Amino acid sequence: MLAALQRIGWTVKRATSSHKTLARAGWPDVVFAFHDSDEIGPRMLARIAKHTGLQPSDL
Repeated sequence: MLAALQRIGWTVKRATSSHKTLARAGWPDVVFAFHDSDEIGPRMLARIAKHTGLQPSDL
């Protein structure tokens, strides 16, 4: 998921433990707090997509 966000222009602005603050020009910062091995359900995926502009085709 993090790799998909980075492909569409998000960058890690700050990282502490498993929390990462992501930044992208024209968008408010987003806190991303998932490990690479975590499975994200459809409801959470939709919420992340709403705040980041991520589309299913980006995955």
